[in-house]
Amino acid sequence: MNFPYSLALFDLDGTLVDTAADIAEAVNRSLRDWQLPQVEEAVIRGWIGDGARVLVETAFRHAGSAVAVDEIMDGFMVHYGQTLLQRAQPYPGVADTLQALQADGVALAVCTNKPQRYVRPLLEHLGIAGFFGAMVGGDTLPERKPSALPLLHLARQFGIAPEASVMVGDSATDAAAARAAGMPLVLVRYGYPRGFDLDSAGALAVIGEMRQLLDLRPVSPASA
Repeated sequence: MNFPYSLALFDLDGTLVDTAADIAEAVNRSLRDWQLPQVEEAVIRGWIGDGARVLVETAFRHAGSAVAVDEIMDGFMVHYGQTLLQRAQPYPGVADTLQALQADGVALAVCTNKPQRYVRPLLEHLGIAGFFGAMVGGDTLPERKPSALPLLHLARQFGIAPEASVMVGDSATDAAAARAAGMPLVLVRYGYPRGFDLDSAGALAVIGEMRQLLDLRPVSPASA
C-alpha cells in the first residue's frame, strides 16, 4: 500500500466510533436529575466534539437552566461512565483500515477530547485498542484540541515530524488543531461536524468511509 504518512492520529467520537447514542443517554439522564426536558439524540449529535464540560453546558443552556456546570459534572460523569459501552460501535471499515495501516508500518494513535479514563476501556470493548501505540484524551495534557499541543505531543512521542503525520477527524476542532500543528488533515463525512463546512477546510481529502483513507496519495508541501 505504501501509505504516504508515517503516523496517523485519529479523533475518536464521530471518526472511529459512533458514540452518540450513549452520550445522548448520559446527557438525558443528567437532565432528568435536574427535572429538565429530554433532548433528541439527533440534536445532541450536533453538540459532541468539544469535550464533556462544553457538552453539558450546551445541553443545560438549551434546556433553559442556569445551574452552574460545576454542580452538574460529577453526576454527569457517573452517567457517562455507566452508558459508555451500551451501544457504541466502530464505523464501517475502521478495523480493516487500522489493520492495513498497521501492516504497512504506520504508527497509530488516538487524539480525542473525550476524558482520558474512558478512552482505552471503550476501544478495548470494541476490540480495536491494540492498534494504537498511544492515546491522548481531552484532560491528558494542559490543552486539548483545537490546540496543537495534543497533536504535537503525539508526534514527538513517536519521533515523527508533524508534516510526516496526518490527523483524521470530523469537525472544526480537528481541523483547527491540525492547522495549528502544521499537520496534514483528512476529514470524514459521517461524523459530528456541528455545521462545519468540511469541503472548505483545506483537508487532503474528505472521505465517506474509513477504508478510503487507504487511497490517500502523497501531496507536495505547497499543495498541502
